Amino acid sequence: MTDSVALIDYGSGNLRSAAKALERAVADGGLDARILVTNDPDIVRKAARVVLPGVGAFADCKAGLDAVPGMVDALTERVIRQGAPFLGICVGMQLMAKAGVEHGVHPGLGWLDATVEALTPADASLKIPHMGWNQLVVKAPSHPVLAGITPETHAYFVHSFAMKTDDPALVLAACDYAGEFPAIVGRDNLVGTQFHPEKSQAAGLSIIGNFLRWLP
Repeated sequence: MTDSVALIDYGSGNLRSAAKALERAVADGGLDARILVTNDPDIVRKAARVVLPGVGAFADCKAGLDAVPGMVDALTERVIRQGAPFLGICVGMQLMAKAGVEHGVHPGLGWLDATVEALTPADASLKIPHMGWNQLVVKAPSHPVLAGITPETHAYFVHSFAMKTDDPALVLAACDYAGEFPAIVGRDNLVGTQFHPEKSQAAGLSIIGNFLRWLP
């Protein structure tokens, strides 16, 4: 039976690139899955997997998600109550936190015990936003979504804010720029990448493929 993968369209994501990367991972992996770009909560409720992209400011992305009638409820039902595998990308990952503090305090989905705060480099030569390729520091090498990720793996980042958590178990991989911050987070059926796997070439496609095969 073909799995449906719901890629959420709420006006705040790099949908074309994300959809192409998901489709490429499906083809390369010989997977029986269909990528559905959607803003329909009913499709989300029936999806085998859910992907939430995100580009821009935390508050704007949360407002965009809230503006799609029934979408937050559908995500909560399918992902949290029913346990469908979930991938958040960039701000889509950040929205799993309790709150973001860009231009005030704004509530997130509250799925992870974390906040989203500004990168504050001690070294003035480090520019913000953090933009470009950087190395992943794997913290949970046994996690299935990180299969094949090595100490030499680099990913492509574009962000000025990052997740902050006091629970080290949530951090599957980190990145060192302006200090160490979570690059991949997860628990149970949830996983999120601060970087853009759809722009991270072979490493990104590998992570997406791992997610599409993952049975948490």
